[in-house]
Amino acid sequence: MIDFNITLASNQVLLRPIESADFDEMKTLTANPDMWTYFTSDLSIEAELKIWIESAVSARANKQQMAFTIVDAKSSQIIGSTRLGSISTRDERLEIGWTWVSEQYQGKGFNAQAKSLLLKYCFEECNAIRVEFKTDVLNIPARKALKKMGIIEEGILRSHTQMIKNRRRDTIFYSVLSSEWEEIKQKNDW
Repeated sequence: MIDFNITLASNQVLLRPIESADFDEMKTLTANPDMWTYFTSDLSIEAELKIWIESAVSARANKQQMAFTIVDAKSSQIIGSTRLGSISTRDERLEIGWTWVSEQYQGKGFNAQAKSLLLKYCFEECNAIRVEFKTDVLNIPARKALKKMGIIEEGILRSHTQMIKNRRRDTIFYSVLSSEWEEIKQKNDW
């Protein structure tokens, strides 16, 4: 369904396969523990970041997930990471997630650009029928961003995911269907 060696690019961002060598640059971007309130790992802890990156590299090698490093196309600096996962070839669906963007790049359109590249790839290259997103019900900025993009809110799974600091997350699901893709693409001028 997907190419596990693909690189995607726009004028603003480059999505390339994640590598173990990204650790040194990523550790400076992930150092603030406040960034991980809505994440399933505290990547401000270097050992957790290393495990998270190695897990992403392994999942890609095993064709379970396609993990990307997000790079600022103008400066060539690493600014975050995202993935395609929950891949079901049989059901023609997958998930965009595991996304983080360093603080200095948040709110500047980089995350939306990354998501647009991934959505375009999923629908126009992989011929997906459904692309899913999920987030913490408490993550209001992420929910607003998904809604602004026109991605449909579906529902909440209660006590769905274990988070850092022993908190259980209520997870809210969103999706885009292939029949909705053209309208969403036009609405967002992608």
